[in-house]
Amino acid sequence: MKTISYKIFSLMLAGLLVVSSCDTDELIELNENPNAASEIDPSYLLANSMLRISGDRYESWRGILIYSSTMIQHNAALQTYWSGDKYLYNSQYSGALFEAAYPNYVKMLAAVIEQTKEDPTKGNVYGIARILWVFGMSRLTDMYGDIPYFEAGRGFYDNTFSPQYDPQSEIYADMLMQLEEAPSTFNASLTDLGNNSVQDIIYQGDLDKWEKFANSLMLRLAMRLTKVDPAMAQEYVAKAIAGGVMESNADNAYVQHTDGPVGINQNGIGQVFLADGNQRLSKTFIDFMMEGNDPRIEVIATLNQDGIYNGLPNGYDVNTIKDYEGTGEEAVPLELYSTTNPALVTLDAPMFFQTYAEVEYLLAEAAIRGWHSGDPETHYNEGVRADMEHFTTYDEGLAISEDAINQYLADNPYNAAEGLEMIGEQYWVATFLNDYESWANWRRTGFPELTPVTYPGNITNGQIPRRLRYFEGEYGNNGEQLQSALSRQGPDEFTTRIWWDTE
Repeated sequence: MKTISYKIFSLMLAGLLVVSSCDTDELIELNENPNAASEIDPSYLLANSMLRISGDRYESWRGILIYSSTMIQHNAALQTYWSGDKYLYNSQYSGALFEAAYPNYVKMLAAVIEQTKEDPTKGNVYGIARILWVFGMSRLTDMYGDIPYFEAGRGFYDNTFSPQYDPQSEIYADMLMQLEEAPSTFNASLTDLGNNSVQDIIYQGDLDKWEKFANSLMLRLAMRLTKVDPAMAQEYVAKAIAGGVMESNADNAYVQHTDGPVGINQNGIGQVFLADGNQRLSKTFIDFMMEGNDPRIEVIATLNQDGIYNGLPNGYDVNTIKDYEGTGEEAVPLELYSTTNPALVTLDAPMFFQTYAEVEYLLAEAAIRGWHSGDPETHYNEGVRADMEHFTTYDEGLAISEDAINQYLADNPYNAAEGLEMIGEQYWVATFLNDYESWANWRRTGFPELTPVTYPGNITNGQIPRRLRYFEGEYGNNGEQLQSALSRQGPDEFTTRIWWDTE
């Protein structure tokens, strides 16, 4: 199991405080002595950025669970503060990822890249930082659209404290270029990663796996462009495949958290489940697994109070659910509905960034589109198998038997006439607990087909949101640049489509 030394982590945390615990005046003053930043070992900042990208309770609660997981109908909730379940706007929740990312991992990765870009002895740290930069920024731009990108995190170096918002089209072009170039500085003879089990908490210094992750992420982002720029999508799909993508679950990109004494070490979703028990698995999600006799349901879900799997429908509150269930004035107990298996949401659970199963589904889709010579059915089957097998990363006791996997594939065979829909549905299952990605892929593909909710007072006219609204503080802190983005992208509303999410 991947672990982190708490002593080393304390050093990383100290480094974080030097880099990010300053107000604007202090940052300007520090700019007079740029050598101060170079005193922090960039490999420590690199490891800290991996933890920060994985996410703390704050943004995981709001961005992943309250909004993304309910809009994509993995989860549902009766409490109205679970805003995404009912398409309601909560400014702090909607902007939580934006608010958390920029002063933390964006600033840290900008520092690492700046400190290592001209240093050939830091080629591994530099290349990994570029990959992580793309991963973290892709989440932000997929969530909000146009964002500060090229000038982000550079206040310390350039006095740019009001970074411009860049068009998503330009952001995507740069991210794909970064992923193509990043592995070129890898050198196994370098020692810049130090003690690999500490500084590289994802792959422990395995540069081959980092290159596979870079190419797999390139494949994901290239496929994101299928609606808006298919030519660029096809070009980078080919580059990703030629470069070499993930080949097994051993290549999965994830942070293995611990339940140790430092909060950031803990899985952010696990922290939420300790604090909030109001969410339940969505009826949409449970019904899909039940209809296919999917063995994953036994790993993902708990039985309800009656000993069956039963999902909570989205878009209800503690009062309207009474009419749905026909209980009259009697309250409906939450125990009527299945929730997530506690073994998946512990403090020391892994947080997955991208998996081999996702890659196989993307390859299957690329093959259908004629962008890849592989067989869609083979890739589809490998994706299902990989997803069912990856649960042992959480706990060996969650293994799904080979017989059960084979039976599922036999009972639910790939149908070429419905290939894109089947791939989209399986991708949705495979990205459970990675709901940033679930929601992004659904917006791109339209699969699975979801029925929107019509909760009274929703702000989308009963449409599933296409983006979240920016962090509220940006209107005061960087209002001029934000307004420039809105004039280009459209109003700061849930229904405004981002660049790659065309009609």
